Amino acid sequence: MERITVVKIGGNVVDNPEALSRFIKAFASMPGPKILVHGGGKEATRLSRRLEIPTTMIDGRRVTSRETLDVVTMVYAGLVNKRIVSMLQSEGCCKAIGLSGADGNSIKATRRPAEPVDYGFVGDISPEGVNVPFLASLLGMGYTPVFCAITHDGAGTLLNCNADTIASSVAIGASHILPTDLVYCFEQPGVMEDIDRPDSLIPLITPEIYAGLRERGVVNKGMIPKLDNSFRAIEAGVDSVIIKHADNLTSPTGTVLRK
Repeated sequence: MERITVVKIGGNVVDNPEALSRFIKAFASMPGPKILVHGGGKEATRLSRRLEIPTTMIDGRRVTSRETLDVVTMVYAGLVNKRIVSMLQSEGCCKAIGLSGADGNSIKATRRPAEPVDYGFVGDISPEGVNVPFLASLLGMGYTPVFCAITHDGAGTLLNCNADTIASSVAIGASHILPTDLVYCFEQPGVMEDIDRPDSLIPLITPEIYAGLRERGVVNKGMIPKLDNSFRAIEAGVDSVIIKHADNLTSPTGTVLRK
């Protein structure tokens, strides 16, 4: 049976032309239906600086003002998305189509409440937010959707969303079409016992193992929401989540998360 693979790449890949080129070649060569979700990298911050629009961060998260929303939409849904799509087309074996959540009503979100912290035009996606029939139609016609992290609320307002959340939500939606695996690609080989020891990769994490890793402080900071998101996706029907280095996309390496 065919499987759908949803792959998410972060800003460290997007910002590095050589790493992005290597990733694109590997992704385009993957067999079967696939979906790509990308972050925005530092392009939005650079453009905001040039336009003299202040960038406000709270606990490492970008506050999306009206002006910032314009910038991230231009960068994420425009420059970065179309750059990635054009690179995939150049490989000649991947019918890529670039999308925001507003296109085809593919992903709807609700604006995050202003309390306790007002992040501005930031969206949260419900389990029903992904347009599964639309996704199935694109995949059925042989297209490879490439999603940026911009969604909409269905009432005319665009919203900035976390790309990891976009990826897990899309994977959950895809799991209603075919068995689905979610792959998070970033700058480490996977989840590590010790970030300074390349040989300390943790090959498998179950909910029980995860609880122990958190208790020991092995998993902390930014990795916690990524793993929380991953296990929510598995509980909602995604077969597995794999966390790996972007250069190892087609290699059987990384950390596998399963029930």
